[in-house]
Amino acid sequence: VQLVESGGDLVQAGGSLRVSCAASGLTVDDYAIGWFRQAPGKEREGVSCLSGSRLRASDDSTYTANSVKGRFTIASDSAKNTVYLQMNTLKPEDTARYYCGAAWTCSLWSQGYLERWGQGTLVTVSS
Repeated sequence: VQLVESGGDLVQAGGSLRVSCAASGLTVDDYAIGWFRQAPGKEREGVSCLSGSRLRASDDSTYTANSVKGRFTIASDSAKNTVYLQMNTLKPEDTARYYCGAAWTCSLWSQGYLERWGQGTLVTVSS
């Protein structure tokens, strides 16, 4: 079972980037998948979470941090078994390693009760 992040890059402030979380050995429709980020010297921050489509009848919770609302969008592609984080209007303070993690619900994800997580992808935003 793996979650593999990709798509991190160096981008100028105001630019856009999409990072991906590809799952193998688990189906994204059966989990809540969310993105965290951690900048050097800072605590891990939950960015956004989305309940899998098969969970939404019982748990339609989602989460988006106030710091990225209106700029970041989370979405899933069942056919590709992948969850994306579209990041627009990037700011230097968005610079961090971005990780995806799988939990049974977004509530559990937000509390750090992860079933699986990846190694992260580095996003650097230059001013």
